[in-house]
Amino acid sequence: MKRIGFLSFGHWSASPHSQARTAADVLLQSIDLAVAAEEVGADGAYFRVHHFANQLASPFPLLAAVGARTSRIEIGTGVIDMRYENPLYMAEDAGAADLIAGGRLQLGISRGSPEQVIDGYRYFGYNPAEGTDHADMAREHTRVFLDVLKGEGFAQPNPRPMFANPPGLLRIEPHSEGLRERIWWGAGTRQTAEWTAAEGMNLMSSTLLSEDTGLPFHQLQAEQIERFRKAWSDAGHVREPRVSVSRSIFPIVSDLDFAYFGRDTGGEDQVGFLDGGKARFGKTYAGEPDQLIAELAQDEAIAAADTLLLTIPNQLGVDYCAHVLETIVNDVAPALGWR
Repeated sequence: MKRIGFLSFGHWSASPHSQARTAADVLLQSIDLAVAAEEVGADGAYFRVHHFANQLASPFPLLAAVGARTSRIEIGTGVIDMRYENPLYMAEDAGAADLIAGGRLQLGISRGSPEQVIDGYRYFGYNPAEGTDHADMAREHTRVFLDVLKGEGFAQPNPRPMFANPPGLLRIEPHSEGLRERIWWGAGTRQTAEWTAAEGMNLMSSTLLSEDTGLPFHQLQAEQIERFRKAWSDAGHVREPRVSVSRSIFPIVSDLDFAYFGRDTGGEDQVGFLDGGKARFGKTYAGEPDQLIAELAQDEAIAAADTLLLTIPNQLGVDYCAHVLETIVNDVAPALGWR
């Protein structure tokens, strides 16, 4: 059994071909798509977070709204750029959204991806400490965030408060029990996956890796997952970790599907450059269900993961994206033993 969810980049565009032309369109359609995903049997609704772009940026109002409108599916991000975050305020927002959703939040965080602007986190008031860089700052924000999610008191109470305090040091409120174990790190390399395991976070691996060894993408990603699980065991963590991978998968069962994705059949990995280094990008899977079943059965990383996130073209609208999810859940997943 695999959990199958969608991952939306939350784009909007004024193009007449887009069904999401404004930020309001994207936000409201994201809620509707999460409801539709739950109805067709999918397991999760995940959203990308990008700043200074026509894409979803502030996740917690959206996550709370999705949590209020759904009852079963997991709700998450993939991923929040920790360079931009105040970890204590983020803990409050995350705790509130998780309580509204009844403990269904699965929060993906990371150092972040290439930005739309130069050092955008500086505009948010964050600068790396002397002798450190932006990646160090993201990990320090993460350390504080994970600490306060434990729910332990750390703040000295006012001896003359407006309202009576409980005894001892105070913690961030609202606190949502168990959320600390539902934090994921978006790792782009094998080494970062090992660090993720050491820190006790679940592993979220995307459709790209910021390294290239010459192996096919799915094999390199499977090695990343293997090294994550070994590092998790070596760290002595008690619970079983979660692992997700993202894929672009489009079943072609209609003329409209073929018009959108017919040219993507037989795709291959792509090698390019990201942040000045070589990177490997996973291919798009497109074809009739039988073809997809045969191809996906060979994907070693999907086989190793417990969660599959399907990247969806949100500008094609809620109905079309729900159709893609339903086709995969009903016509592809069962033959692969995912259902």
